[in-house]
Amino acid sequence: MYRTHTCGELRSSDINKEVTLAGWVQRSRKMGGMTFVDLRDRYGITQLVFNEEINAELCEQANRLGREYVIQVKGIVNERFSKNEHIPTGDIEIIVSELTVLNTAQTPPFTIEDNTDGGDDIRMKYRYLDLRRTAVRKNLELRHKMTIEVRKYLDSKGFIEVETPLLIGSTPEGARDFVVPSRMNPGQFYALPQSPQTLKQLLMVSGFDRYFQIAKCFRDEDLRADRQPEFTQIDCEMSFVQQDDVIELFEGMAKYLFKELRGVELNEPFQRMSWADAMKYYGSDKPDLRFGMKFVELMDILKGYGFSVFDNAAYIGGICAKGAAHYTRKQLDALTEFVKRPQIGAKGMVYARIEADGNVKSSVDKFYTQEVLQKMKEAFGAEPGDLILILSGEDAMKTRKQLCELRLEMGNQLGLRDKNKFALLWVVDFPMFEWSEEENRLMAMHHPFTHPKDEDIPLLDTDPAAVRADAYDMVCNGVELGGGSIRIHDAQLQAKMFEILGFTPEKAQEQFGFLMNAFKYGAPPHGGLAYGLDRWVSIFAGLDSIRDCIAFPKNNSGRDVMLDAPGYLDQKQLDELNLIVDVKE
Repeated sequence: MYRTHTCGELRSSDINKEVTLAGWVQRSRKMGGMTFVDLRDRYGITQLVFNEEINAELCEQANRLGREYVIQVKGIVNERFSKNEHIPTGDIEIIVSELTVLNTAQTPPFTIEDNTDGGDDIRMKYRYLDLRRTAVRKNLELRHKMTIEVRKYLDSKGFIEVETPLLIGSTPEGARDFVVPSRMNPGQFYALPQSPQTLKQLLMVSGFDRYFQIAKCFRDEDLRADRQPEFTQIDCEMSFVQQDDVIELFEGMAKYLFKELRGVELNEPFQRMSWADAMKYYGSDKPDLRFGMKFVELMDILKGYGFSVFDNAAYIGGICAKGAAHYTRKQLDALTEFVKRPQIGAKGMVYARIEADGNVKSSVDKFYTQEVLQKMKEAFGAEPGDLILILSGEDAMKTRKQLCELRLEMGNQLGLRDKNKFALLWVVDFPMFEWSEEENRLMAMHHPFTHPKDEDIPLLDTDPAAVRADAYDMVCNGVELGGGSIRIHDAQLQAKMFEILGFTPEKAQEQFGFLMNAFKYGAPPHGGLAYGLDRWVSIFAGLDSIRDCIAFPKNNSGRDVMLDAPGYLDQKQLDELNLIVDVKE
């Protein structure tokens, strides 16, 4: 037996027991004739004591232990003289009588501590070492617990878990596919699924009226903090439902997860906001509602007074930062430089302070009378001590997005984005289509299988850009945790959708004929939702990136630096797959 107990298990009630522990050497320190070693495993840390007076040879052996050596010890549990209240085993220690080195270890390239000295790149290269750190391990334990609770909740609601294939046909509509060459079918390719969308719809046709899967999905797209080339969805579909049915059930799941995993009771219904309002008032389809600073449009108030920047603008809008009038000129200049960054793209920023006497002091005072500035103040409901920040531009949507970035930055600077505070809402009534400059055509905002709102179906023939979708996203703290829609279940409506998206009947049949044919055999009304498991875990763990809640993530270039993947194939493999590689410059 390698161990009788784990390194996080022993307590004062175990004093005087003889025990055997095994684990990794976290650190050691010699103090006079005593050597203390912290032994670590997945469950915690236990202090080991080696006494030179009792066994000099054993103490000398302990002094030769290096960091991350794998060892086994036998000894007696003793009450610790200098207790450590920061760890659960801090009241005890082990007086060691036997020590066995199970494996030596090179000195790791970074410290295996919560506050490590390793940068992202080195930690990703040696991810198996990084996973030894308590902070990272706890994220994976949280992920494990979440999958258990998800399965419990969905099982209690009558869902059945069904695995769908990972090798499917390519459907270029949407993000880019990862493709897999087929050796047995020369010149043909599988694709890895971006989601199990069409397969779960086929399950609805099959009569499995409540399906779920914790599904691996793949998208070949640019990366960011909340995006990886492979990710995990809590993927669900339901038959004989409307939008409110889906929202009610998955709002229930969210409340269940918050209660079971965070101990947070969410008793009120989640707010619902239309996509149009989210963009108008927050410049984002995933607004962070932990704080205010709702946009106020100022076109009617500030246009026409000789300030050409505003007079020539298609949109003028601002936010009011409560109590921020203390900002110095240096801080305001830094905010101006922030919004002028290339990734944000604003040309400048106007500010106005509300003075203690109620007067408004602005960076564009010479163009506006106090009377006009007071109207602006009233539009915001601003009070003495508040700071108003204004952006303008020739494109309303683009300027709102810039204002969104400014709002989030002010939320950060003023400490309003508390990770222990949660603001959840549903964003609904998304546009059905969006215009692609690259493709020079309408594209599905979600996917081609989303059902339009019933009252907007007539617009498909006259003004498709105005059609709204029966689609919904759940948002928490400015992060889209998941989304879904009611699906099209009528073959004629689905054909109409493909026509608007520029598919010829032949192309639609080639790519999606299996689904349209299935609809002819009695497809029920159905809809669903997919939650991002990685994003849920990162929100609960208080992380800024999903990377640390994934065991083996990719870096910002989509590479696995530990496995050095992707890599090149040798010529024999390429020949077997009938592939010729021609890398473009």
